[in-house]
Parts: sequence; structure tokens; C-alpha cells
Amino acid sequence: MRNIKVNGDRLWQSLMEMAKIGATEKGGVCRLALTDEDKAARDLYVEWCEAAGCTVRVDEMGNIFARRPGKDDSLPPICTGSHIDSQPTGGKYDGIFGVLAGLEVVRTLNDLNYETNAPIEISAWTNEEGSRFAPAMVGSGVFCGEFSLAEGLAGEDREGNTIGAELKRIGYDGDMKCAPRPLGAFFEAHIEQGPILEAEQKTIGVVQGVQGIRWYEIEVTGMDAHAGTTPMERRKDAMVGVARMVGEAHRIGEAAMPDGRTTIGYMEVSPNSTNVIPGKVFFRADIRHPDAGLLDGMENEYRAACEKIAGDLGLGLEFKRIWYSEPVIFDAACVGAVQDAADALGLANRPITSGAGHDAVYVSRIAPTAMIFIPCADGISHNETEEATPADLAAGCDVLLNAMVARANE
Repeated sequence: MRNIKVNGDRLWQSLMEMAKIGATEKGGVCRLALTDEDKAARDLYVEWCEAAGCTVRVDEMGNIFARRPGKDDSLPPICTGSHIDSQPTGGKYDGIFGVLAGLEVVRTLNDLNYETNAPIEISAWTNEEGSRFAPAMVGSGVFCGEFSLAEGLAGEDREGNTIGAELKRIGYDGDMKCAPRPLGAFFEAHIEQGPILEAEQKTIGVVQGVQGIRWYEIEVTGMDAHAGTTPMERRKDAMVGVARMVGEAHRIGEAAMPDGRTTIGYMEVSPNSTNVIPGKVFFRADIRHPDAGLLDGMENEYRAACEKIAGDLGLGLEFKRIWYSEPVIFDAACVGAVQDAADALGLANRPITSGAGHDAVYVSRIAPTAMIFIPCADGISHNETEEATPADLAAGCDVLLNAMVARANE
């Protein structure tokens, strides 16, 4: 069976219904991992999967697996999926499109009364964003062996709540073992989160791989003091040091253009009072590049710059790398299945490298993997104004459906 298409209206309706959970004033969503909003979205998704005839299981990390049987249920499943959690001011397509696209694949196969040789499985991975619990992609990371189960469950937010305790609180501490198992293939559909497809008027990005990502936790320590009585020359202002470190991060990113990326997006200032000189600042840095060697150079340069700034200002410095997602090249056969499906459907497409990390990065370690991108308006993501069209969402899901069916029937 070739060139079959999903019910685009149903996919859109599902996305809009899901977007009501954690909805924000500007049209986005806030569904931080393992909050009540995440639980409500999970519950609705599980309800829909069961209504579609899937068997649903939850593993020890709260990853949700919905399975549609195949003619030969002993074959490794052909899988798809993404995540339900969002950024604090996230959009209504990031992650959840990949999950609900998988559900729409199952619904369409049901409509057609079509049975694939291998089973079809949809995964919703826990804490992909890493916003509440750093680092990112923890659920898929434990599943694929990047982190131990103990490490995954022990992850803490800034209030001291652990992933394990929050899974129990919301009822998603499953009994299925969270460990690698045979998968026939894995496909992840996602908005591009960048401007290339829209600018080039391409409907489908055939993702070749993902660039390397490193996260750092950095703490700068000075001395709290009165803002009005402490002379400028006698201050040990942690924020002044951090401001210079932010500038250095931006300079290093610019020097690594067009492929390099540096971002400082999280910061805590202590004591965080208008008339007190900051004595301590904690922040996280995000550095990215598709070339591992050049990424090494960016890290070394940034660490040295931070050490020099701290030394010049008499500040204490703790600089720790907390996460490294290595550059990835996806499986040629799976990438080919995406390319073939896009071409057969007559959809304008181009090869593309992902600048963002995805659960597919870790899954690629244990199974043949590929990704499908669709355009998003102005390339905006991790933002409440994130937008995609119903037509593009349906087209991406059509490619996903045909690629999965092709692999499931090999």
C-alpha cells in the first residue's frame, strides 16, 4: 500500500483539543514535565490510544508505549513518537505533534482496516524538554542506556522534587522495565523549529542527523553587600562577572557561525534584591555544533573565558558540564524511507540537519532511526506564538504513515 493519507482534520482537532491542557494567554501551552498539566495531557492521550484499540503500557520512567498488533506480533515494532511536556512558555506543536501523529497513523490504519506485518508502536517520552528537570531527554535516555534508572529517577527540579517522586504522585510510575529492547525502526515527526523549510517553500525536511549539544551549570560567587554604601572599587559583584560571561558566550557563538550556537537562557540571582549587590549567580549555558571537534574548541574557549573573568574580578567559579548529546547521523535506510515517501506523495522536500535535540538522538543508538520535519511560521519555537498549518501537519503525518508502513511490511 502506497501514498495513503491520514485524516488531516482529525489530526488538527486532536492537536487543538490537547492544546487546551496548560493553555496560555498567548496561544501556547505550559505543561512542564510531571506537573498536573502533564498528567492531564497524558491521561487524555492514553484514553485516545485505548479507544483506537492500542495496548498501553508505562515503564519505570513514565514513558508511555501504545501498541497496535501486526500480522506477526513477534516482530520488533516499527515505532514513532515524541514528547508531551513543554517549555514554560511553549508552543502547541513542539513534541506533541510527533505523539499525536503516531496516534493518527494508528487511527488511519484502523479506518482502512489495514494490518501491517510488524506491530506499530507509539512512544511518549518523559521529560524531553529538560526545563523542569535538567538535563533534557531523560526518559528516552534511560530507555536507551545513556542514564541509569537510578540517575533518571533521582533527577531534581530546583525545589528538590525528584522525577521518581513526581512520577508516583501523578500515577505514571509504571511497572514495565525501562531498558533497551528490539525495535524494528523509529521515526519521529516534528516541527522544524527553524526557518529553513518555510524560507525555501519546502513542505518536508528529510532529517539527516542532529548536531551536538552540551549543557553546563555554572555558579559564580562574590559577596553580598549594600548597594548604596559599598564603593564600586570594593565590590565583588557576581552579576558583573556573569554579564561578561554572557557576552563571551555570544562572542564564541558568533565566531562559530554559521553552524555554532551559544545560549544563556536560565539564571538565578542571589539574594535577588534591588539594593543588594548580587553575591551569587547560578546559570546554565547551552553550546551546540554539528562537528564534535569544533564543539570541543567552543567548550574549552568558554571555560577559559569564564575562568579569566572570575580571576580578574576576584570571584569564585564552579563550571560543570551536565549533559552531552553527541552529533548523530541517522540510519540511511530509514532516511531513505522518509525520502521515498515524500517523493511518492509529491511533496517538496530537502535534506536538513536538526539544530535541536530530540528523543530520536538516543533511540538511534539502539534502533534504525530517522526524523521528519515540517515548517513552522518564521522558524519560531519554544515560544507561545509557535505556529504550523493544518496542511503541513497533515503532510508530515502522511510521510510518517507511508514510511512506517513500508518498514513494517519489509
